[in-house]
Amino acid sequence: MSQDDPFEGLDVPDDPTADLDRATQQLTVRTEKRRYDKPMTVVEGFEGSTDLDDLASQLKSAVGAGGTVKDDAIEVQGDHRDRVSELLEERGFQVA
Repeated sequence: MSQDDPFEGLDVPDDPTADLDRATQQLTVRTEKRRYDKPMTVVEGFEGSTDLDDLASQLKSAVGAGGTVKDDAIEVQGDHRDRVSELLEERGFQVA
């Protein structure tokens, strides 16, 4: 007599605690003025093993802007505070 697994067929990741890293981080999204008064959106507060290059690429593509990763922060050209905050929250990050 075999027992049926009640969780069989559910879409459960191999490491269910992997998303906890994202949820426990407190990110800040701000803008600062750069040369010629150009705004730059800066995302800071990353901890752990977040792939910043991949995340930066996703954010830049979503808002249609350039940017870079510097000193454990993502910089996106332009004032995209609201949209970047939304995108980060959709990916499971907590934004202050």
